[in-house]
Amino acid sequence: MRKRFTKYDAYLFGEGTHYEVYERLGAHPCVRGGEKGVLFGVWAPNARIVSLISSRNGWDPLAAPMEKGEHGVWELFVPGMEKGDSYKYVVVGADGVSRYKADPFAFWSELRPSSASVVWPLKGYRWGDSAYMKKAAEEDPVAQPMSIYEVHLGSWKKDYRENQDGFLNYRRLADELSEYVKFLGFTHVELIGICEHPFDGSWGYQVTGYYSPTSRYGSPDDFRYFVDKMHREGIGVILDWVPAHYPKDEFGLEHFDGTPLFESADPLLAEYPEWGTMAFDHSKPEVRSFLISDAFYWIKEFHIDALRVDAVAAMLSRTSAATHGDPTNTAAARTSTASIF
Repeated sequence: MRKRFTKYDAYLFGEGTHYEVYERLGAHPCVRGGEKGVLFGVWAPNARIVSLISSRNGWDPLAAPMEKGEHGVWELFVPGMEKGDSYKYVVVGADGVSRYKADPFAFWSELRPSSASVVWPLKGYRWGDSAYMKKAAEEDPVAQPMSIYEVHLGSWKKDYRENQDGFLNYRRLADELSEYVKFLGFTHVELIGICEHPFDGSWGYQVTGYYSPTSRYGSPDDFRYFVDKMHREGIGVILDWVPAHYPKDEFGLEHFDGTPLFESADPLLAEYPEWGTMAFDHSKPEVRSFLISDAFYWIKEFHIDALRVDAVAAMLSRTSAATHGDPTNTAAARTSTASIF
């Protein structure tokens, strides 16, 4: 059962070391006082008011005000809400402006152009990859041969009988791609653009749903099946991961509570102008908790084998420029490098 955000959670979050903070924030189906419902939690420390709007309350911004608790976390238990219900937060910011925001910790999201978050439980899928996971834990991955097939699921194969975009479901992709990858002799697949993103043209490198497998190809449990199937076929799964920046879509992270919360307050450090995106402020411990927890989330909840970190050069260049007093020096940011987490 999801527990409320405690003083100890606040301590870890504020130290930048809450590596499972997604278990405290987001939308969690649970039972309270004998009633089934969903417990919501969102970090918006500088907001004046936060309310929950959903498919259950007619999207009424006055129907479900939230209560502010530890470390600026707002919480609310809503009886009757359940898996599959869509929701957003109305955040009246420190600047007095009301913003309709998706949940930064949403575990699923609506298909673009819709942008609401969707309630989805963390548990419930029955994994079948125990033999693979046991073997992987016992082996030294550095000593094993590795051949990686990099793939964007949305363009690898299409079938317009499925839907107007031609996207295949994660389950069908798993069955067909695993056979193809094994035939070619690859040991791993590296997936591009799995975290939810609003613009297809970004190929998933401008993320709005860091904890949400994109709905283009199905549900989170469909994606769990994808990883499960790959593992049962002896194929490792690597996820492209984007901890450098995020897009400026109104429902996203920018000015989340009416202040530069996830980005820097310094306008020279708040953006990557060459990409038209906002830059995470890694100096903030809560942002580090958000991102590191996200990394562990994919590994723990989806059995991902490794993360390929995007835009490393950009982050290093920004850090170096800020340290040396020249935050406009972002030339090196135009070249991305990658590493395995």
